[in-house]
Amino acid sequence: MEWLTSFLSDLQQSGPALWHGFSITLKVVVVATIGGIAIGTLLALMRLSSIRVLNVIAQAYVNLFRSIPLLLVLMWFYFAVPFIYTASTGQYLTIDTALVSSIVAFMLFEAAYFSEIVRAGIQSIPKGQAAAASALGMSYGQSMRLIILPQAFRKMMPLLLQQTIILFQDSTMVYAIGLLDFFRTNYVRGDLMSLLTQYILFAGLVYFTISAIATFAVKRLQRRLRV
Repeated sequence: MEWLTSFLSDLQQSGPALWHGFSITLKVVVVATIGGIAIGTLLALMRLSSIRVLNVIAQAYVNLFRSIPLLLVLMWFYFAVPFIYTASTGQYLTIDTALVSSIVAFMLFEAAYFSEIVRAGIQSIPKGQAAAASALGMSYGQSMRLIILPQAFRKMMPLLLQQTIILFQDSTMVYAIGLLDFFRTNYVRGDLMSLLTQYILFAGLVYFTISAIATFAVKRLQRRLRV
């Protein structure tokens, strides 16, 4: 039990660093989810559009990002995100490349999956409601914003949250580009090789607990939203 005592003592001292890593993980997940849903909704509307060019572009985007590994997308954006050029000084302003590239990569990657969820939610709404909105003098944008999308989001909310849980689990991949998230903070804190296993198991327990609680909450929400 000596190793457990040593591990708990070191874990207590690592509290601020662990919380900082967890805040980075939450930042990536929250921003990528909001941005992914926004882009995904736009892609879904493009896929449902009668304009063929928009349909083809959205379909190509979805097929592209659903056909390549997430880790590859992370690496792409990690090396592609440039420095911010400041015209006033003529110098480059350094940014947290790992954090920015992680958020952008997850946002664009998850948008392909969110778009399919949103598209299915829109298609689940009876077409008679759109026809009724048109009969009342509403434009396509008004009927979509005021009638169709609110009902569609109510139906697909559990699926969106479930995809967010998957995003939370996949966020550990930012370790590959050196971002000091919760998983990497746990890993680097294990200065001794004998403690690495304990830190990785601790990180796994935290991810499992949060994911299990979130999944249970999503199932409860799904039962409450069921018509």
